[in-house]
Amino acid sequence: MAEQSCMYLIHSCSDAFSAKEQRVAEYISLHPSEAVHPSIDELAARIGVSVSTLLRFVKKLGYGSYQEFRIALATETLKPESRYYEIEVGQSEDPVGISCRASRAALDMTEKLVDRACLKEVSALACKATCVCLFGLGGSGLVARDALHKLIRSGIRCQSAEDFHLQLMMASQMGREDLAILISHTGTNKDSLAIADVVRRNDCPLAVITTYPRSPLARMADYLLVAGAPGSSVISEAFSARIAHLAIIDSLYIEVMEELKSKGLQNMEKMRSAIAGRRI
Repeated sequence: MAEQSCMYLIHSCSDAFSAKEQRVAEYISLHPSEAVHPSIDELAARIGVSVSTLLRFVKKLGYGSYQEFRIALATETLKPESRYYEIEVGQSEDPVGISCRASRAALDMTEKLVDRACLKEVSALACKATCVCLFGLGGSGLVARDALHKLIRSGIRCQSAEDFHLQLMMASQMGREDLAILISHTGTNKDSLAIADVVRRNDCPLAVITTYPRSPLARMADYLLVAGAPGSSVISEAFSARIAHLAIIDSLYIEVMEELKSKGLQNMEKMRSAIAGRRI
């Protein structure tokens, strides 16, 4: 759509809104910057309307999707620097301090949020699984590759792929004796949801690592591991969320090694011996 003021559109379309849509317009008009970061499920719950009401509201404004609306709102209401990083950057701020502070905040939140019992269950499943498949797209794909790098040294048979079609192919071959671990920051990516759907249709256990516990992907999970990311949004690069997701992967690896005990240590020694010969 042509670039127009998002706030102006909300004001100018008020006559076309239903009573519930009027409630959405009123909330966003009063709290524009606070309406930028939540997922569609979270914002709907905060306002007290259904997700379908929020979607109708966005469509009446002329936006093709909730994400398109959110980007337009952020462009208008947030300071430019807060769109590319989660913490508002002051002119005299130290970039290293900003980065480390965001990471510490994300890790502190994650330490409180992660369900320890669920982590143990996922670990036990991973140790018994015929194959553990690790899924992630975009930035989450990097976390999935890190998970492969960690878990493969334990002796667990695992797979990962960068290409979406290859991930779908992997998902199509999974079964009840396997374990799928899917990483997604927002939990709203259509391709991630498609992978999850294929996994579930094959009756394969699905563990999800995400920042948004009310997202569509989170609702599909058999096992949910929630990370923290202060002020993150799809508009930012969600750097701190990536750090938090990596921490969950590290935690899972530790649990797996505890579960495997001497067998895990033996497998790690095999890995170290194979690599040692390549060092100068």
